[in-house]
This record gives sequence, C-alpha cells and structure tokens, in this order.
Amino acid sequence: MELSYRDITYCKNVGAKRADILRSELGVRTAMDMLRQYPYKYIDRSRFYRIAEIADEDTYVQIVGEVTEWHTIGIGKAQRLSATFNDGSHQCELVWFKGVQYVKLAKGVKYLLFGKPSRFNHTYNFVHPDLTPWNKVTPEMTQGLEPYYNTTEKMKKSGLNSKVMRSIIAELLPDLRMGVPDTMGMDILQQYRLMPLTEALVNVHFPRDTQSMQNARARLKFEELFFIQLQILRQMKRREMNEGFRMPLVGSRFHSLYKSLPFELTNAQKRVIREIHEDLKSGRQMNRLLQGDVGSGKTLVALMCCLLAVDNGYQTCIMAPTEILANQHYETLKKFLEPLNEQLHMNNEEAPYVNVALLTGSTTKKQREPLHAGLRDGQIHILIGTHALLEDEVQWRNLGLVIIDEQHRFGVAQRARLWSKNTMPPHVLVMTATPIPRTLAMTLYGDLQVSIIDELPPGRKPVHTVHYSLQRRAQVYSFIHQQIEQGRQVYVVYPLIKENEKMDLQDLQNGYNELCEAFPEYRISMVHGQMKAADKDIQMQRFASGETQILVATTVIEVGVNVPNATVMVIQNAERFGLSQLHQLRGRVGRGADQSYCLLLTDMELSNETRKRMDIMVATNDGFRIAEADLQLRGPGDLEGTQQSGLPFELHIANLSTDGQLLELARHAAKEILDADPMLTDERNKMYKHRLDVLRIEAHNWADIS
Repeated sequence: MELSYRDITYCKNVGAKRADILRSELGVRTAMDMLRQYPYKYIDRSRFYRIAEIADEDTYVQIVGEVTEWHTIGIGKAQRLSATFNDGSHQCELVWFKGVQYVKLAKGVKYLLFGKPSRFNHTYNFVHPDLTPWNKVTPEMTQGLEPYYNTTEKMKKSGLNSKVMRSIIAELLPDLRMGVPDTMGMDILQQYRLMPLTEALVNVHFPRDTQSMQNARARLKFEELFFIQLQILRQMKRREMNEGFRMPLVGSRFHSLYKSLPFELTNAQKRVIREIHEDLKSGRQMNRLLQGDVGSGKTLVALMCCLLAVDNGYQTCIMAPTEILANQHYETLKKFLEPLNEQLHMNNEEAPYVNVALLTGSTTKKQREPLHAGLRDGQIHILIGTHALLEDEVQWRNLGLVIIDEQHRFGVAQRARLWSKNTMPPHVLVMTATPIPRTLAMTLYGDLQVSIIDELPPGRKPVHTVHYSLQRRAQVYSFIHQQIEQGRQVYVVYPLIKENEKMDLQDLQNGYNELCEAFPEYRISMVHGQMKAADKDIQMQRFASGETQILVATTVIEVGVNVPNATVMVIQNAERFGLSQLHQLRGRVGRGADQSYCLLLTDMELSNETRKRMDIMVATNDGFRIAEADLQLRGPGDLEGTQQSGLPFELHIANLSTDGQLLELARHAAKEILDADPMLTDERNKMYKHRLDVLRIEAHNWADIS
C-alpha cells in the first residue's frame, strides 16, 4: 500500500496506543505523515573521543571504555546510581536519577558511552548516558549522522522518545526506497537543482553524510515554501479578478483637506496615496498592506483615502484593536476635519461636512440608535471603532472601503463578518505600525500589494536610547526630575501588574508607590489592561492634558497614545520585552519637536541574546532593521501576530528567519507557473493543484480575507 494511505497504526513498532498518541500530539495519521516528521538536529556518531580530549560541554561525544565501579545512593524514588567510567586516558562519572533498576553494569566489559558531558568538581559527568555493551554495537550506531526528533511529554511518558521515533521511521525505509510520487515537476527539480522526493526523505532521516543531509533539507524546505507561495499567489490571482467599487474622482473633500494641512505631506505619503488611488479607480478590489514606522503619518494617509471614497459616494470604516487606539484615531480625524468642514461650508459645497463617528464597547445604547440610523441612510461617512463594528446591528448603506489597523490582533473570522454584509467586497487597506521583515511579508501578507511609508515627517528628531542597569535608578530619577522641570512628561512602563513571587521583577503597583515617594511634588497617573475602560480613559486624558506629569503603565500604551509633550520613556525590566515591543513603546515619545529619550533599565546579568536586543535598540531607530533583527534572534513563531494571522499551511522544516533566500527562489518558481497557468488547469500543473488540495487549503475559505 502506498505510504500516503497506510494507517500509522499498522506500521512496525507503533500499534493502536502509540498511533492514538501520534495522531493527537503530532497529527500523524499515515506512514507518509511520519516520514514528514523531520529531525530537528543531528549528531555525528562517526567520531570517537578520549575523555582527556573533551573540551566543549555542548557537544555530544562517544567514548569506548569500561565501568570500574558503581554504587547506589538513597532508596525508592529518590534512589540514584553513580558509576565511574575509564577509557585509559582519564575517567568520568556517570549518573542515573531515573530507571535505576533497568541499568545493568558489569566490570571488565567494554562499553560504548554516548552523551553530553557537563563539568562538576573538575570532573566530567554524564547524566543518563546511553551505555551499550561493545558486542551489541551495530555499524549504524557509529556511522554518519544520527537524527533527533521533537517529542512531547505525553509521548515520552508512553515510550515515544526520539530513539523510538527513529526506529519507526527506519522500518519504513525499505518501502520508501522503492519510491514515492514526487510533489514537484522535473523542470523545477532540474532548474533549482533539487533532490527527488524519495532521495530527500531518505537522506533527511538517515543521511549518507553532511552534504546529503543539507541537500535533502534544502529540497524539503523549498517544497514547503513553494506550496505556501503557490497558494498565496494563486489567491492573489483570484483577487485580481474580483470586481471592486470604482472610485476615480479626486473630489472637493480630498482637495480641501490637502490645502488645509498646516504642513507638507512627505514624499512617501504622497507616493502611497497615489498607489492606493490607482487601486481604488481600477475596478478591481483593492487588498493592500500599508506599512509605516511609528510616527510616519499612516493615520493621515488613511483619512485621505477615506475622503477619496467619500468623494465618490461611499462610506468607510477604520477598525482598531483597542478602545484607546480607536479613540486616538477618532480624535486625530476630528482635528484634521474641523478646518476642512469649515472650508467646505464657506464654499457652499453640496455636502458641507464630513461626518465621522465612533463606535466602541463603551458606546451607550442611547448613542448607538442614531449612529446605526446614520450608517443605514448614509449620513455617517466615516465610522471608527473596535470589535463593535462587527455586531449584526451595524448595517451600511454603501460601505466601499475598510481600513484595518494592526490587523494581526483580529481573528480571521471576525474580519470576514465586517464585509459579509456587502453585496460586493469593499476595498481593503491593512495598516501596521509593526515593520514586517521581507520574508514574513512575503508569507503572512504575500497576497497583498504592499505600500511602505519609509520617511518620517520633517522636524522629527531620532529618540536617544540609553541602556542602564537597575542599580542606576537614582541617576534615572534625577534625569526624570530635570525633564519635568523643563515642562516635559514621562512614561514609566512595567512588565507586570501585580507582584509575582516567581519572577524577580518590580511590579506596576510597587513601582507606582515608589515613584509617588520619589516624586511627591508631581502628579502621577496609572494605567493597565485590567482597569475598566472608563477609568483607563480618565487616567489617559489626565496625562494627555498635562494634568499629570508621569504615566505609570503596562504595555497597554504600546499603541494609540499620542502625547507630543512626553519626551521620556522609561522601560523597567526591559529584558522582559521583545524588540518589537520595545520599539513600539519607544514610539510613544519623539512625537513633538523636542529631543526625546528612551531609557532601558535591566538587571546587570543578561543573556547574550538579551544584550544583543539592548544593543540593537541603542544603535538604531529604524523599525525595519529592528524587525529583521527580531526575526533573526527569535524566529517567526515568537513574533507578534504570526500565529493568529497564520500561514496557509504549517511549516515543518523551513524557517522564515533563516531561509529567506530559499523563500525568494520558491516564490519566483511559483510565480512563473501561475503567470502561465493562473488556475493550474494545464496537465503538467495538475500535480500542484492536487498537492494544494492534499494540504486542505480549501477546508476553510479564510484565504479570501485579507
């Protein structure tokens, strides 16, 4: 039976119980699923060490020698076994804390010792090493690279450790070597010099040598990335065929706002508005991603795009993930629209206003009734809101443009509800202030056109960032005092709300109390995510109006807070934050004409990775450089939003943080195929369509949503 259809239950070394665990823990249902569980590392078993040669505690070694003595310590579950192992050059200690009763030792017997050494009291120790009598060592155990597989705690408790996974896969090799249908055509294999699938699967699990292993992994990574790109670009081709509302007119509202601005738009803002208008007037549905670093002017671009839609007779909405951000957008738009509405009124325009409204969870029932009516009759032109926009009661007369801010914070199904009420899908503009590395943009947003505001408004000074240890808090407080005396305001951000005994971090409440003692002459506000929205807004407004000089907060202020007079951002225990979060928090200052500062306070003792994060923050204000560094340091799985936004299918072997070059090649290969055959109907491309179906990309039609 073909491996793709062979139930894992009936594979050797599996059985019903293990099959259930493999299905529930790894999603393994067939023999081919098992072969697609790739090793996460390899250990070279071809080299033999002498104990005297060991120099690196992070390297697995194998040594031939004898057990000279052993003894057990303790009783019952606390019992452990300690043994002395000698290879003639030196001796080391072996220790077992579990399964002591299963360890059988004998003097005068030659053993193969395999494990990772650690140094204790000037002696190397091996904890739970593999110890095999030399007469039972097979050639496979000491030749080439030994694969290691990821397992879960539940798997280990049932005996499904890496060694057993390896044995299950080894039993499938004879059938595998007979050949499996390839998922990629010979033309691609030859063009990109890729191994056939059969050869790649054999060598990814049991490679002949390092080069064979690398070639096998490259082939399998390319395949994963190729089908992700094929699905993304195929969806893009479908979207290009979607009819969209035509918005060719650049009308009086747009021109009046442009003329009323007290400053000149940056060249980047002008370019992005032109790109968006080209989409709006094309007759095809727009699906565009707008990237812009903190403070680059995305909100103004969004407003001008709304006015393009309103001038063409359509309603628009801006959906934000939090009430704070929604309120911020609302206040910003009102500020820009006041002089515009006055100008329109003076010119006796037919519609002497642009009506903007706000809908959030805090909007009362009494306020909602006229708001809903205004949406239905078209009197409300722009609606700004949170998840409340998704409610069934929200009905539009003619919704033509949807702008989603920080869309990774919304579930896909939630976003779908926003325009499922329309007869025709509205144009969609997705905005993010979190710069996205190129490799992530090509996967998470690879089916969208991309516009980038890569220029800050004139007069903005880069935020000066400094890294201090917590021991220098007195110096930091002195600096805060100086800034407040000059009329400025200060943010102080903490990673926790209440004290956690397991983490040696200063919590928000304690920090607030300490700051009140340190600065008794100043007024201090406190904001965190567990406060009621109304209380939070009161505290934010006190700070925004200048009534309070210091705002103590958690990351609730990461987005949506705009206080130009705030010039200092102090981040307590900055080691607890990722690069992206640190950059977003730093973006809360530097929004006025005065020089601003970001002070990163950490413990003295830092890991290498944490120190790199601090060094990057000090070295640059460029969000795109920071995002690339974040991807390299943490990998894509940890970056905000990647799990919820989601890839078309799961990655088993490719890594977006390290395989950027392969991703470029895979995207190019997919694009070439789809340019010639957008629907994959040609006979030679049916294999690709079949593979996409196998990957169940049509199971939920989420891909139709930006």
